[in-house]
Amino acid sequence: MMQSRTVGDLKITRILEYMGPTHDPAFLFPDIDRAVLDANADLMAPHHWIPHMNKLIVTIQFWVVHAGDSIIVVDTGVGNFKPRAGIARMNMLNTLVREWMIAAGAPPERVTHVVMTHLHADHVGWNTTWQDNRWVPTFPNARYYIPKNDFVFCDEGRNKEPGVVDVFGESFFDSVMPVVSEGLAEMMVPGQEVAGCLQVEPAAGHSPGQVVFRVRSQGEEAIFCGDILHSPLQIVRPDVNSGYCIRPDLARATRLAFLNQAADREALILPVHFGETYCGYVRRQSQGFRFEPATW
Repeated sequence: MMQSRTVGDLKITRILEYMGPTHDPAFLFPDIDRAVLDANADLMAPHHWIPHMNKLIVTIQFWVVHAGDSIIVVDTGVGNFKPRAGIARMNMLNTLVREWMIAAGAPPERVTHVVMTHLHADHVGWNTTWQDNRWVPTFPNARYYIPKNDFVFCDEGRNKEPGVVDVFGESFFDSVMPVVSEGLAEMMVPGQEVAGCLQVEPAAGHSPGQVVFRVRSQGEEAIFCGDILHSPLQIVRPDVNSGYCIRPDLARATRLAFLNQAADREALILPVHFGETYCGYVRRQSQGFRFEPATW
């Protein structure tokens, strides 16, 4: 499934890999209880939470940006036929993402840049495709931009240390290292610009090296914000972390700073895991924030 919109001169297409009521709230947000969801039911139901099931609707989506002669993929989802034992919703998927990308004007061989907000398994999967009994780069003519601090963290095996929530897992080996081995990877740090239009900005906390990508065109602005936010709930409750945040205090500080910037700049936020309408705006409300869904 795909939808497109513009930000100035840029065309941005959303590719939906899958969506469903996949998470118990206590699993994704272990620091809150049902009362918090009930108090925010007008925000959360029915597109982000199904009350009678008490399940959060979580999407896996990524973004394609057409900017002049560049075709940029922002995050790459779970991928097809990736073995993710113990995570049924991600294990051995077989979706039509490749066909949707072609329909969106982004066939893999024409993609020029692939950028990752961070290296968790649900953000890197389509980096590679199973071919001739090995994982090969899906986008053979692209440069892959990898957050350096996430890469070093995994390359040194620190994601396997006791007490660390390892959301990288085997994806580092089947979805990241193959593009490095093929010489297609660039190690990326905040302060860089990619493809002449993406400003790389720091967003660590959820992972050691998470970044966001800011684009501006014709007076409009958008931010590809990775997993700073998993749900609109975190806009009204920026203190709420997901259970996957590796550095909780830093994740909260990053989220609050991001919300202030997004509200001040009236930027469109483009997350990975929101339900319908999948993206929107942060607005100030009293001493906090509210979410305004975008229209397509």
